[in-house]
Amino acid sequence: MDEKSVDLTELYKKQISLTEWFANIKHSKTEELRLEDNNKRDRLAVLNLIIGLPFDKPHQFSAIDIYNQTDDFKKFLVEHGEDSCALRLIPFDPSLPKLRMRGQRVKDVVAGWFKEQKIDYSKYKADFVPNPINTKFSSIFIVNRKGIFGEIIRGGHNQLTQGFHDGEKPINFSYDFNEWKFSLNDELVMKHAKEIINSIKVEDLNKRSYLTDKLGSIFINNYLYGYFESVDSKDFGLWFIDYNVTLADMYKEIMPVIERKETLIAGQPASLGKVQGRVKIIMYQNLENSTINSDEILVCHVTTPDYFNLMQKSLGIITNGGGVLSHAGIVARELGKPCIIGTGNATEVLRDGDLIELDATNGIVRKL
Repeated sequence: MDEKSVDLTELYKKQISLTEWFANIKHSKTEELRLEDNNKRDRLAVLNLIIGLPFDKPHQFSAIDIYNQTDDFKKFLVEHGEDSCALRLIPFDPSLPKLRMRGQRVKDVVAGWFKEQKIDYSKYKADFVPNPINTKFSSIFIVNRKGIFGEIIRGGHNQLTQGFHDGEKPINFSYDFNEWKFSLNDELVMKHAKEIINSIKVEDLNKRSYLTDKLGSIFINNYLYGYFESVDSKDFGLWFIDYNVTLADMYKEIMPVIERKETLIAGQPASLGKVQGRVKIIMYQNLENSTINSDEILVCHVTTPDYFNLMQKSLGIITNGGGVLSHAGIVARELGKPCIIGTGNATEVLRDGDLIELDATNGIVRKL
């Protein structure tokens, strides 16, 4: 898929949450992940209180208060009605779906999208989260016992989670608690990476003990163990927008190697393994009615929810775009499919029917 020939706005509309990806593959940790995702801002609020971690603090109401237009909500609407926001309707019962809308003014999302939802409003709470417009950097990273690794990109955070890059590609980084490595020498990105990592270092023993008791937090070399997402905007500065332990547990033994490979096709290993098979290129424009055999390797620009069945049936996966910690990258790993992501050129270099070796352990592809 050529990004220039496909409307990215339309692709973003079709995206689903990571929890929904996991539900589609019937993952055993779907409910655990859903519960942790629903409560992430409660955990971030505790981190903000104890260690001053900045986060996207929401204005919270019960959904029924919005529906009934209580005095408190009317006051909020007067003060913030023109603000751009993300509205999340979070169920008290985790088995119910979480609903969300981003990028509208508060007054518009309440008058439109909110009223269109076919739900029992008494069973939901509502988070109005300020929506940064002028985003400078976004990141996703994991802290585990081997170190810290992740990605930083200029611009919106959805580029990392969904894998569509509006401009520059993500810069991969790692820190083994001794040495920093970056896939590209960019002074501003390197400075930002160290800033966000320093934000989750807790040297005060009493604070670590409190967070362990309150949140079940784990610390590695005084760094908070977990999966994190952050944005840095001209509007609000640095905000953390996720802290998740379930996702970190899935990557607790992983530490990607950051290096520039001099090969025809190379990328980041999203899911390890080595397979040989025939190439099946399926561009987004030709996705409808496309099929794949179990001995074929799916090659595409980036995997979206529409590719889900093809991902399940394929022998392996190679993409031009995306990142190791994008939703599709995580799902490929949980499917157990060898996967290289972010090659930049796979659909241009490979042809349908090419016999290749997909070495997703080392992040390279060889023609046979």
